[in-house]
Amino acid sequence: MGAEMVVPSEAAGDDVVLKWEGEEVVAVRLPHLSDSLDHILAELERRHGIPLAQLDRRTKQSVVRILEVRGAFTVRHGVETVAGALGVSRFTVYNYLNRESARRAEG
Repeated sequence: MGAEMVVPSEAAGDDVVLKWEGEEVVAVRLPHLSDSLDHILAELERRHGIPLAQLDRRTKQSVVRILEVRGAFTVRHGVETVAGALGVSRFTVYNYLNRESARRAEG
């Protein structure tokens, strides 16, 4: 996900401070959503063992479904970022998303 651990005394307003037995032990600084998308794409690439652009069409569609569930397309330029990683056009990503929406509506 790309989070960073910091000492509680350095926690900022958006950081999550974790306590153990009533004592603050660590703060977690979450990345911006756009950074998280890069981490998610890198993890998917590691999982498949090859660059995402080299996946077959069916697997790319599966990746788009996973990314949709994880909120990738709520991030500004999310479609463009995913399209670049998959080696397809934005239009293709939108087609994958529309196909999935239609399938859910039918079932």
